[in-house]
Amino acid sequence: MTREEKSQVIDDLTTQLSEGNIIYLADISGLDALSTSNLRRACFKADIKLAVVKNTLLSKAMEKSDKDFGDLPETLKGNTSIMFSETGNAPAKVIKEFRKGSDRPILKGAYVEEAIYVGDDQLDALVNIKSKEEVIGEIIGLLQSPAKNVISGLKSGGGKLAGILKTLSER
Repeated sequence: MTREEKSQVIDDLTTQLSEGNIIYLADISGLDALSTSNLRRACFKADIKLAVVKNTLLSKAMEKSDKDFGDLPETLKGNTSIMFSETGNAPAKVIKEFRKGSDRPILKGAYVEEAIYVGDDQLDALVNIKSKEEVIGEIIGLLQSPAKNVISGLKSGGGKLAGILKTLSER
């Protein structure tokens, strides 16, 4: 790879890192061709972009990026694949589901909405992260609950009052 090509790859990676808020680093070495293809297919279905990158190029892109990746550059040893997603827990779910059949991929680290997770032991915590849509849904549900109680109380109270008036008028 020539210097110009490397420079172009670094610039592309820097752009992707700057635009993405959910970035996972994983080790998929040791997977055979069929398993790798299945992982790529699972990522595609979950709307996750998966790419294998050179550690030195990714490290330089992280340095050029305006984001603070904390300890993530230290995980860039061995084979590294990078996953970009719009949903915070989607890559973690794909990794966990895929590992039911083997011990790979191994999570090296993740950058999720400015929070940094390092190590494979963080996978369960990442799976339990709620997506933006799930949090909004919960908030809406919590906000609707008191309003539903008030409306229910008004309807039942109105029904009782009308029943009492009807009974009194019949007597």
